[in-house]
This record gives sequence, C-alpha cells and structure tokens, in this order.
Amino acid sequence: MSHVPGLIQSIERSSAVLRLLAAGPGRLRVKEIADALDLPKSTAHSILRTLEHVGFVEQDPLTTRYRLGRALLELGDDEHDIELDLNELRGRALNWADALAARSGEEVRVGALRDGEVVVVHHVFRPDDSAQSLQTGRMLPAHATALGKVLLAYNAPAAEAAVRAGLKAYTRLTLTSPRELARSLAETRDRGWALSVEEWEPDRAGIAAPVRSFGGLVVGAIGVSGPVEQLCDTRRQPRPALVDLVVTAARAISRELAGQGP
Repeated sequence: MSHVPGLIQSIERSSAVLRLLAAGPGRLRVKEIADALDLPKSTAHSILRTLEHVGFVEQDPLTTRYRLGRALLELGDDEHDIELDLNELRGRALNWADALAARSGEEVRVGALRDGEVVVVHHVFRPDDSAQSLQTGRMLPAHATALGKVLLAYNAPAAEAAVRAGLKAYTRLTLTSPRELARSLAETRDRGWALSVEEWEPDRAGIAAPVRSFGGLVVGAIGVSGPVEQLCDTRRQPRPALVDLVVTAARAISRELAGQGP
C-alpha cells in the first residue's frame, strides 16, 4: 500500500477498512479484511477494535464478522445525533455533577451547544436549603457564561457564528467585542477552563471546564456557578480549589465518555 509522506497511515488504513465494509452488503471476517487490504491480520484486528470502540463498526458476537456501526451511519442525522449525544452526556455526568455540588457547595450545570446557545442538560441544586429552581433545558448565552466560553473555545465555527449573530450585552461586563471574546477564548484554551464574572448576571460568577469524547472532541462542559464572593477572591480571580474540583469532574466524565472507565 503506497503512503504519502506527511500523512497518517493509521487513518488511511481505517478509511480503507470503512470503505471496504461500505462497499459490500455482507459482513467480513478479520482475515477477509486483512487479505483485501494487504495488511497483517494483527494490524487489521487493531484497526477494527478501535473503530468498534468509537462505534464506527460492529461485530456480530456469533459469527465474529464486522459491519458498519450505527454511530457512523447516523453521522448525517444531525437531530438524532444531538439527542443521542445529550442523553449520553447527561447519563455519564450525573454522578460526577452530584459529587461536584457536594464538594464545592455550589450549584452545578452540565451544558452543550445547540443552535448557538448553551442548553443545560443537567442541573444540580446548591446543597443548602435556599430556594432554587430547576434549570434543566434552559438556554444560556454562549458568549456570556463560563459553560458557553468553554464550548466556543473549542468550536471555531460556533464562535464565528456567535460573533456574526451579535454579542448581546447582558451586563456592563459582558464581552461584546469580537476581539475581547477571541482573547477570552484563547485564554480558556490555554488554561483548560473558563471564568465568567458578572458577564451574564450581576453579582454571579461561573467556572467551567470541557468534557471530551473520543479523540479529545469537546462535546459538553460542566461548571459551578454562584455569588462572586464565594467563587472568587478579592481580586475577582477564581478560587483555585474550585477550579481544581471543576477540572477534575470534567476529566472524570471525559474518561467515561471515551470508554476508559472511571
């Protein structure tokens, strides 16, 4: 098999396996795939195991033959994909979000991008007796919240769309300039978490970190929100202990989403 320098051979081979499976109506054994592509059987098996791990191929447990997986077939179905992703994100985040609320003493939201805004897919109340309302399903402005900044920071098309739509001012501290937002998103990528202080609601702050799936793809965000004086110090910088708790929770959910266990 010829290989162009500078290209990644494993991706070329994975693509060839998928094309082979897509070309015929039947299911193929590992040896049949290896023979067709002139690959060692062990290499073909490793590629198939990886593709199965991400849902792009499926193996029949009885015949051990492989076929294209549902995840690959559903890639073009945006509406189905979104619902599937949000349900998976919520399911994986439940326990970690509860633990984050208990450890931080603050309310916790898990969010994902939808139509340029952040949809809250899971919300955990502050662990106290104060009056609170459930926010699951609520839409939040992406450019003015910590959750939204995380999601925009790792999605350039979404960030560009947010700028084109206009950066609405919610408070005097909302980032309404494309340059300010770009700087904030770059800072978010550099440190791996986002901060919002009175950018959406007066006297409130948020800290959030990215939740990643296979290959590092950011599919959501988890964060805490609460009064500025509880989340930040006197210089309006986030309390390091809270940042650590949020980042740890995000990484734990990411490991589960990527199928690496808790």
